[in-house]
Amino acid sequence: MKPDLPVEKWTGKTIMLIGAHADDDQLSHGTLAMLQAHQNQVYVVTLTTGNVGTQDPNLSRTQLAQIRRQEELAALAELGIPGEHYINLGYDDGLLEFEDRKAVVENLVLWIRKLRPDVLFAWDPGKNYQRWHKSDHRAAAYLAADASRAAMWRLLFEGQITQQGMKEYMIPEYLFFNDYDHEDENIAVDISDFVEKKVNAGAKYISQFGPGWKNYKPVLSEAELKDMREMTRKRVRMKDGKAFEGFRYYRGLPDGLGK
Repeated sequence: MKPDLPVEKWTGKTIMLIGAHADDDQLSHGTLAMLQAHQNQVYVVTLTTGNVGTQDPNLSRTQLAQIRRQEELAALAELGIPGEHYINLGYDDGLLEFEDRKAVVENLVLWIRKLRPDVLFAWDPGKNYQRWHKSDHRAAAYLAADASRAAMWRLLFEGQITQQGMKEYMIPEYLFFNDYDHEDENIAVDISDFVEKKVNAGAKYISQFGPGWKNYKPVLSEAELKDMREMTRKRVRMKDGKAFEGFRYYRGLPDGLGK
């Protein structure tokens, strides 16, 4: 399955990405930067505050949540995505699958019905099988899939419609990403013109990569910053001499997005 028009030529669309953490969108940064530059509206929805992900013994949950929000806003700014297009739903890091599932899906359905995206980016739940992800990524993949399905049914979470003025909505297209196994990918997006934006954005996650993982400091030295950029650059995937990001593209009813 392929999109009617290559992703590189998309314009005028509303794009919504659902991730578990404030750096999950990093896997799609080149594509998101390109879509934003091509007059699409890009929104990033993060389920957790990321308030657990550190090995620095001196950081509290509250401090880390604030740091990760600032890092994400800085990364999105590098991609050209406005800060008001970042939505954090505030759940605890590491415990997403133990939240009230109905409440989380309802929350996501609200944002789907509000933003009415033409395309949803999300962790790949798997094609004909349940794909392995670590805890929060696994939960985010299925929460996004379940919310996509629920959003199209008028009588599910009908208070959003009868009391809040929303309308049911079916997302037409999906781009699913993964961080380790790429066998199910069916499209490769050329991000050659946006590699530097991807690299600069990735270097903003100081608390998650490099020296900040164990000993966080808000400002890196020039040498440390260079190392961060190079680490991000090494993760850029290449094919036939071109930088790309791969996705599993799906179009159709959300009931079939795993088939």
